[in-house]
Amino acid sequence: MTVMTVTGSTSTRATGGAPALVAVAHGSRDPRALSTVSALLDRVRALRPGLPVHLGHIELNEPLLPDTLAALGDGSAVLVPLLLSRGHHVKRDIPDMAAASPARTRVAAPLGPHPLLVDSLHARLLEAGWPTRAPRDAAVVLAAAGSRDPDSRTDTTRTASLLAARLGVPVLPAYASASSPTVPDALRTLTSRGHRRVAVASYFTAPGRFATESTAAAPWIASSPLGTHPAMAHLLLHRYDEAVNPITGGASIRWATATP
Repeated sequence: MTVMTVTGSTSTRATGGAPALVAVAHGSRDPRALSTVSALLDRVRALRPGLPVHLGHIELNEPLLPDTLAALGDGSAVLVPLLLSRGHHVKRDIPDMAAASPARTRVAAPLGPHPLLVDSLHARLLEAGWPTRAPRDAAVVLAAAGSRDPDSRTDTTRTASLLAARLGVPVLPAYASASSPTVPDALRTLTSRGHRRVAVASYFTAPGRFATESTAAAPWIASSPLGTHPAMAHLLLHRYDEAVNPITGGASIRWATATP
């Protein structure tokens, strides 16, 4: 599926009777995270007027996901993780919370990997000063949150490969926690290979501690989190559409209903 096709699939359409979209954010003590996610959902609402769009957090911020689902009663909803790879939250926490609620729910795939994320990453790097034609000694560290789940690492590595193909320079994934290499280790590796200009690409949906620590290590330029970039809103709706139409969308979903 091309980026243009995906973007076109999220244009305005009738939404009568459609399941609600519940965006599931991790949550953060950084107040900028909640405001960023809220602004992103405003973009989603503008793209799909009439579609009910709600927010629920796994932890740290209100509304928490169980409270959001409880407010829906026995209505139907698609839960779209605002997470960039597979991991414990996607595989266990979100489905378990969904199963404990009275709502009829489907859990969509996480946002990544996907070409629209590469669009967002590329745009954020350009904003930070990435040259239109990258010098031969340039490289990028893709700074992600990290997870002990090997599928998460696989997804992040795939995104790094897609970004490397877009930029035409090496892109090395690195992690702020729970996995290796760390961002400083990745920077040292690329420097040892002769890359004198190494940028840090923030592979985070919103500002927070991990994003701040990762970009602070950058020896050259560092991009902002993906945030409210337009491609992020299109991707969120694309994951929703995949879950609503699994045959045509091809997403792996899980039905969840409350246990008696």
